[in-house]
Amino acid sequence: MAEGEGSGGTEDRKPKSDEARSAFAPPAGIEPEPVDEDQPTSEFAVPEGVPEPAAGPGPEGSAFAPPATYSAQHSPPAYTPGAGFPVSLMKESPWQDRMRTMLRMPVDVRPVPEAVHKHAESGPAVGRVLDLTLRIGELLLAGGEGAEDVEAAMFAVARSYGLDRCEPTVTFTLLSITHQPSLVDDPISASRTVRRRGTDYTRLAAVYQLVDDISAHEFELSLEEAYRRLAEIRRNRHPYPSWVLTAAAGLLAGAASTLVGGGVLVFFAAAIGAMLGDRLAWLCAGRGLPEFYQFVVAAMPPAAIGVALKLAEIDVRASAVITGGLFALLPGRALVAAVQDGLTGFYITASARLLEVMYLFIGIIMGVLVVLYLGLQLGPSPKPEEVLQITQRPLIQIAASMVLVFTFAILLQQERSTVWIVTLNGGVAWVTFGALHYAGGIPPVPSTAIAAGLVGLFGQLFSRYRFASALPYTTAAIGPLLPGSATYYGLLLIAENRLNEGLGSLVNAAAIALAIAIGVNLGSETSRLFMRIPGAASAAKRRAAKRTRGF
Repeated sequence: MAEGEGSGGTEDRKPKSDEARSAFAPPAGIEPEPVDEDQPTSEFAVPEGVPEPAAGPGPEGSAFAPPATYSAQHSPPAYTPGAGFPVSLMKESPWQDRMRTMLRMPVDVRPVPEAVHKHAESGPAVGRVLDLTLRIGELLLAGGEGAEDVEAAMFAVARSYGLDRCEPTVTFTLLSITHQPSLVDDPISASRTVRRRGTDYTRLAAVYQLVDDISAHEFELSLEEAYRRLAEIRRNRHPYPSWVLTAAAGLLAGAASTLVGGGVLVFFAAAIGAMLGDRLAWLCAGRGLPEFYQFVVAAMPPAAIGVALKLAEIDVRASAVITGGLFALLPGRALVAAVQDGLTGFYITASARLLEVMYLFIGIIMGVLVVLYLGLQLGPSPKPEEVLQITQRPLIQIAASMVLVFTFAILLQQERSTVWIVTLNGGVAWVTFGALHYAGGIPPVPSTAIAAGLVGLFGQLFSRYRFASALPYTTAAIGPLLPGSATYYGLLLIAENRLNEGLGSLVNAAAIALAIAIGVNLGSETSRLFMRIPGAASAAKRRAAKRTRGF
């Protein structure tokens, strides 16, 4: 027995398993605390002493539950820096400037929105507000609006319906928005893809008016009414039928040919070529061909008519026919939007839009080059230098530039009330360019930049006067400044196998196009220096889009 007892004592003194010697095991003599299975262990749990957030009438965690802080009067206190808010948002400022200022502020110092709409205590469903915001942003982005302006519109809609903790994000084809009810609630995100793009500035103006009414302080626009108006905007037909657009394309090309020295016969030849190209492009679009091939086909008829006039040895400026057709095809609207996105910090969207412009430009080059190569094989070689020898006819050129802008505005489906304003804006732009380049002897790139700057300045002032988008007042006005002659000159040199000179001319055309885009953007930004902006008494207090010194 003694031996057995000793043996048992030895076994008790042996070390136990590794689990018994774990660093997390309680020491001998200390009873472990009972574990409560219902106790939350997530780092997102509400700390002790903090009251639980009020539960909404919807299911917990549902995207269709109304926001807990819908009422701005009863919203929790927001973080305020010691020096106060850097801006105070003024109601008399345009909503575009107020929302752009908010987006350029850090998230933690944005002021709480004021009570705009007085709905029921429960407020609208979060999911429906986000869906309405995305649908409005989709129409704006598909219509060619800049990424920053689309974000400002989405931010205005979300804040007007009480979702103050929202972050919209816009890229070339994707829109998303995230709402976080509070620091301890899960964020709610929604996204929408832009698959079709169409140019209709009448629809764009209607969307801007809807956003302006939603964010207005004077009256209330319910969520259901906003949905109804948005559905009407989407269902509305274009203001001009297709035959009017085809005729406008012909008049645009004819006016452009007159602008570069063509006569009456050249005017009609360029108009017929542009209308044929427009109809062929519509036919390709109906067959589902990509836009790249549509531009290739649309560029061929004006070039073919110009080559035919040259082969027939008719005493006209055949090059003006092809140049007029190029004016009707150059993607100036997309280029301006791309550069604007790049200058405001949206580099991904800007890169995608520039790539789109490059593809369309290459399509135009391919269509014209094919015809020029065939023409060189059938007839004598033209003299490329004649393309740049433009006869100065000030009164005729001013009238032609205004006709060009007028028809360009119709092609963009603008409202009739804005067509005359943008026509005058384009006339001023061409007068400025002619005075600087032809009379003053200034090179074409800086002359174009200055004229485009005036277009952006006046366009932005007109848009702020009407609380609308600036695109209907600026896009068509840059039509006379597009580098049609430099583009055709470069293509003709390449067709003659003078590759280096041709590429140099195309680079010059690209420089003129970039000067147009940068000038329009600079003019728009300059106009804001003279307008009242939220909380800034001078331009020195205005926040930039982002810091640009490497940090």
